[in-house]
Amino acid sequence: MVLKTFNVNKEVYAEFSGFCRDHGISMSKQVELFMQSMLEEDIDKQKEHMEKLDRTRKGNFKTMYYTV
Repeated sequence: MVLKTFNVNKEVYAEFSGFCRDHGISMSKQVELFMQSMLEEDIDKQKEHMEKLDRTRKGNFKTMYYTV
């Protein structure tokens, strides 16, 4: 296990922290699961995650797919 620091929007952090607390889940584990999902071998799953991210960000970002 490693300890890393990320810059996160204050309001998003507070809301996600509350969500995790209310649901009894580990915030760091959710971040880890997200990272793992982005490295999925299944291209369709990668595309689905990227589409969700695009909707969340509401931005016009370049989509990148990774294969392992």
